[in-house]
Amino acid sequence: MTDRFYTPRLVVAGTHSGAGKTTVATGLMAAFSGRGKAVAPFKVGPDFIDPSYHALATGRPGRNLDAFLFGEDLVAPLFLHGSGGAEISVIEGVMGLFDGRSGAGDFASTAHVAKLLGAPVVLVVDASAMAGSVAAMVYGYATFDAEVNVAGVVLNRVGSDRHEAMLRRAVEPLGIPVVGVLRRDAGIETPDRHLGLIPVAERRDEARRAVERLGEVVSASCSLNSIERLAADAEPFLGEAWKPEADEAVAGEAGVRVAVATGPAFSFLYRENLELMRSAGAEVCFFDPTTDDRLPAGTDALYLGGGFPEAYANALSENTDLRDAVRVFAASGRPVAAECGGLMYLTRDLDGRRMCGVVGASSRMSGRLKLGYREAIAAADSPLMRAGETINGHEFHYSEVEPDGAVKAAWSFDDGRGEGFVCGPEANVHASYLHTHWAAVPQVASRFVRAAASAKRGVRA
Repeated sequence: MTDRFYTPRLVVAGTHSGAGKTTVATGLMAAFSGRGKAVAPFKVGPDFIDPSYHALATGRPGRNLDAFLFGEDLVAPLFLHGSGGAEISVIEGVMGLFDGRSGAGDFASTAHVAKLLGAPVVLVVDASAMAGSVAAMVYGYATFDAEVNVAGVVLNRVGSDRHEAMLRRAVEPLGIPVVGVLRRDAGIETPDRHLGLIPVAERRDEARRAVERLGEVVSASCSLNSIERLAADAEPFLGEAWKPEADEAVAGEAGVRVAVATGPAFSFLYRENLELMRSAGAEVCFFDPTTDDRLPAGTDALYLGGGFPEAYANALSENTDLRDAVRVFAASGRPVAAECGGLMYLTRDLDGRRMCGVVGASSRMSGRLKLGYREAIAAADSPLMRAGETINGHEFHYSEVEPDGAVKAAWSFDDGRGEGFVCGPEANVHASYLHTHWAAVPQVASRFVRAAASAKRGVRA
């Protein structure tokens, strides 16, 4: 059924990476939540870390909107799914407003998502080294694409009252309101490491205080009433909310338990993947490989997402009981899916420290970044894919995995590389660096649950 949705929404975009859009977007989420509003948070692109701060600010899952990962036709339905029951939706952009997948066009860019959603854009400008030139910059961004509605401006890193007055005078003739002015304030910066901000799961108390501080700063520095009016001015649109629906043949597989790794070392998970597994009939439970000494009772499948196992390698290595349990589980033929950090945990060792030994390979930090979207073809049958099937995903890691010998790859990438591993006694382990979002391929979740149900009939944790 197609419905008309009256959904107040806005996109917080930056002129470039580092302009301050995460500060403004997260601060707005916290500020509106502090006013008692139900705020739906989103992030353009595949990032996992910013959404963890969004969730902390709003009390709702941080969700991603990525036209490459699941296709542009699903952007609006997934937005509607994630914004259900919210009074306002705040969407944080990625990189600069018009920076898309290819670096040339705007596909999968913040602008692309804003157009797909008919959402007004609040442009964050780093004004620290500008005066009158700010007008030329704002004018350029506002007129570059007539389909993008740059409806307001937030001036960031402003040095003084005099500096603010000059900037406001420069922008005023453009007719685009300045809805916020943030002063230089090192106290609202959040710590980062090689893949971006440090995830909330690793610093929850500090992160909560940081988000509260962002909400206070944005409340004092921005006109929340003006920004709320911009969001409310977004045109209603016809659409249908996405629903996590599994294959009919799998739904109702009663009693299947999928154990999902979480905690500080494994916090990179797309919420929709979990929702799809539940829709397929699975009970999803959680465990922390840094502290839990056994898998959840009755586990029928393991899902190990990404994160920072390198930052917790000692704790992971010293937890020998759980490492042994994971190895025995995989050897039993029950399905295991691992992405990026999960792959590293399954290898024999990580920078010389013992890991699970499920995958015949060693992993190490290399200092070289592998980053980008990938079009992937399944290179072998596995609990997730059938050979020849395709999926879109992304890589983002500073580590390398070195196999002991010949391996059965999980993927063949569009650049010709083979990547990942399909292994185990029943080809039951699928481990790869590739992060995938299952909304466009719900059969992946169904297949994973079906594999767990089949294995359950013959073996039990």
